[in-house]
Amino acid sequence: MKLGVLISGRGSNLRSIIEATQSGLLQAEIVTVISNRPKAEGLLHAEKAGIPRAVIPHGHYTDRETFEGAVVAHLRDSGADTIALAGFDRIVTGTLLRAFPDRVVNIHPALLPAFKGLHAQKQALDHGNKITGVTVHFVDEEMDHGPIIAQAAVAIEDDDTEATLAARILAEEHRLYPQVLQAMACGELQRTGRAVRGGPR
Repeated sequence: MKLGVLISGRGSNLRSIIEATQSGLLQAEIVTVISNRPKAEGLLHAEKAGIPRAVIPHGHYTDRETFEGAVVAHLRDSGADTIALAGFDRIVTGTLLRAFPDRVVNIHPALLPAFKGLHAQKQALDHGNKITGVTVHFVDEEMDHGPIIAQAAVAIEDDDTEATLAARILAEEHRLYPQVLQAMACGELQRTGRAVRGGPR
């Protein structure tokens, strides 16, 4: 599997994916890392691992479709066949999804469909939940939407803050995302319409 990873920030999930490929847990090659933000810390993880990286600032384009056209062109030039959104802060459009049908996945720090959007950990705390978690899903044109591939639950403790809860959720993200990508790499996971067959074991 030839993997393109899109990031916007610190890239901790990118780091976990890189480590999984280096250890053999994930049988894939990361062919490019793209950030829409020039100062994204995650670019350093790619640099240290010797992975090609590119900065394509969304602000340089007139609309989402034009921006994604540039992203798609770079992904295709890199030979990517599967796209992982790892802290990518843009809602994607059909431009990307049509270029890589049923091969674009995302990770979100909540048990979707609950707590979409930003600050999902704070949303869970404010709502008084006892359990939240992590979701990996196929991407569509709606925010934090699309067929769910896998989820992992995280208990909310009475003394949790947004930071402590986020740290435990992040540990589950780092465990679950490479497992899902490996299932895709091995052909054990497929999407047909709204249905998802297979998944991490």
